[in-house]
Amino acid sequence: MTGIFYGIGVGPGDPELLTIKAQRILSDIDVLCVPKSRMEKDSLALTVVKNAVAREYKILELEFPMSRDQKLLEKCWREAGAQVAAELLSGKNVAFITIGDPTLYSTYGYLLRYIREAHSEIITSTIPGITSISACSAFIQEPLVEREEKLAIIPAAYNLDDLRSVLDLFDSVVLMKVNKRLPELINFFKEIDNVETYYVSRCGYPDEFSTSKLEEIEGKNLDYMSLMIVKKAR
Repeated sequence: MTGIFYGIGVGPGDPELLTIKAQRILSDIDVLCVPKSRMEKDSLALTVVKNAVAREYKILELEFPMSRDQKLLEKCWREAGAQVAAELLSGKNVAFITIGDPTLYSTYGYLLRYIREAHSEIITSTIPGITSISACSAFIQEPLVEREEKLAIIPAAYNLDDLRSVLDLFDSVVLMKVNKRLPELINFFKEIDNVETYYVSRCGYPDEFSTSKLEEIEGKNLDYMSLMIVKKAR
């Protein structure tokens, strides 16, 4: 009998924001898959789990490159998927943990697709987590949207070419992982006078920070775990 493959969102960083269901499953699985990029010294998702669940795990560390090379990425996804499948086929229950939610810009989706296509006999289960978007909105105490307002989410690390058009169409826009693009974003928003902008960094961690005054962070070294919430002025 094969094991069950779980994709578990561990929330934005605060261990108290791990869901009860996620904690229950993490207390019972056999193998913990930990995604890492070469830039990370320690896995943020693993840190959350260690602070919320008091037990030791067999760790399967999966390294994924920060690359836009599609062939390289697909090779890494296949290799990681094969490693995970080997554990599952031996009868072990395996959990892949990810910061935030596993269905929102998470590598988990690629592994899930591999497992379902290559090993249809394996049972899979996805456990949602609190997203950084929701956590940041709560931290600054500003609703993302109200009534009939529309929301857009953009991975700012890759695509800002059509930002002006997006702002015309949507009432609120979330720009994900903005640290490397912030100088051009600051200059862009200096020319836009009908929006409110909020920068949030490391939400859910002890050093979480937010500001609605972008000039306060201009020229500073900014954390990878950061986003911007942009809202049309009411």
